[in-house]
Amino acid sequence: MITSLLESGASIDPHRTALVCGADRFTYADLVRLSESVAASLHGLGVRRGDRVVLCLENSWEAVVVIFAVARIGAIFVPIGRSMKAPKLAQILSDCTPVAVVADARMRAVADDALTRVDGVKVQVAAGRNAREDSTRAWTAFSALTEEGADPLPVAGIDLDLAALIYTSGSSGRAKGVMLSHGNIETAAASINGYLRNTPDDVILDVLPLSFDYGLYQLFLAFSSGARLVLERAFMYPTALLELIARERVTALPMVPTLAALFTRQNLSTCDLSSLRYITNTGAPLPITHIRLLRQALPHVQIVSMYGLTECKRVSFLPPEEIDERPGSVGHPMDNVEVFVADENGRLATHGTGELVIRGSNVMQGYWAAPEETARVLKPGPLPGQVLLYSGDRFHIDADGYMYFEARLDDVIKCRGQRVSPREVENVLYEIAGVTGASVSGIPDEILGTAVKARLSLDRSVTLTEQAVLRHCAARLEDFMVPRVVEFVDDFPVTESGKIRRASPAPPLDQAH
Repeated sequence: MITSLLESGASIDPHRTALVCGADRFTYADLVRLSESVAASLHGLGVRRGDRVVLCLENSWEAVVVIFAVARIGAIFVPIGRSMKAPKLAQILSDCTPVAVVADARMRAVADDALTRVDGVKVQVAAGRNAREDSTRAWTAFSALTEEGADPLPVAGIDLDLAALIYTSGSSGRAKGVMLSHGNIETAAASINGYLRNTPDDVILDVLPLSFDYGLYQLFLAFSSGARLVLERAFMYPTALLELIARERVTALPMVPTLAALFTRQNLSTCDLSSLRYITNTGAPLPITHIRLLRQALPHVQIVSMYGLTECKRVSFLPPEEIDERPGSVGHPMDNVEVFVADENGRLATHGTGELVIRGSNVMQGYWAAPEETARVLKPGPLPGQVLLYSGDRFHIDADGYMYFEARLDDVIKCRGQRVSPREVENVLYEIAGVTGASVSGIPDEILGTAVKARLSLDRSVTLTEQAVLRHCAARLEDFMVPRVVEFVDDFPVTESGKIRRASPAPPLDQAH
């Protein structure tokens, strides 16, 4: 059970600082006590084993505590992106039918709106420093849950039980809930820590949202090794982050291409980054140009290029001593993982080019309440009892077993390391009066890796500006889904069936092998 990850850190030294969130600092003993209290309180409010608890929370100590509290009950936590809008949240609530929602001040209005569209949520908890009881909307203050009183609950369940649902976009345009068991998370964390070699002396800076599996796993990696996690809410101010690295003596920095691009634009020689031991990257390939710039600026820092997807967390890593020789590779499979490529006829091979196929204890249990979607990606293997995950990513694996990402096989775009469904964005664009055609694709972007581009055709009687389109999208989409470029066209090329022919998603910059 993932509660053992927190208990592992506490067993090393309960009085060691485990978590830093702004001015708040918590020891391992603090987090164990708080998670036990919140678990008992949630159980008292009616949350039971197998129930879903939706977390509409920014990176915060409350989010960390609730994750482990929910796990102790044997319930399932569902982290939600901090820029999600009410219609999509309502769709997720309808899909996973939670009994409880925990929301902070930033997300309360969105949660209130979404809750008016669904039934069945019995418990609503308001988090944040200024959260208060709200009887008119049935919100309970988070502070009330942290009060000690009831005896700690025993940990419920076994490692085959679901621990989390992480919603991710797909080509259908509808978010899918990736079902991860406690065993999925524990084994993935153990394998990742095996090659990162985290110790109690490490300090991991996590600026990625906990709703993003790459950000979420920094929590599990830190606590299982007794390290310290410094949790921040955003990374768009690199100067402040560089100062934080120096102040907290950060040793580990998980990156996405956006953050790497921002860092390469700084004069890193003026910063005290002597404590930094390694940088990791996954979610989307790091441009080779950025890798070389970071190597020049930070020669003492190891760069660990990795590949993963929400459906199985992490797949591979490139040993940092090989980054200069193979900057375009994401390395070999990590421990306890097998990979293959499937050709156009479905034949599996250990090297060559085709769709990447993955087998391991890190592979998800399926998509929540979506058996047909699950069957498309989880298929039986050639040996009895095998289950293989078809990634939807085209890879080349060379004769030495080194893996190279080439492209998505579907039209999903990776922006800031997160999936963007073109169809979801197009549906929002079609809401604009006078739009007669919409097509969304990815374009190379130095900061984002891949940016979202929208192309629109309009009724001749309509005048529309790029700014108006962007305002409309920003009000309805998560920020990483909002187009960076809007282009107006007279008409679109169409397929034989009459559908708009969408441009292929662009690969990230410099990704050649």
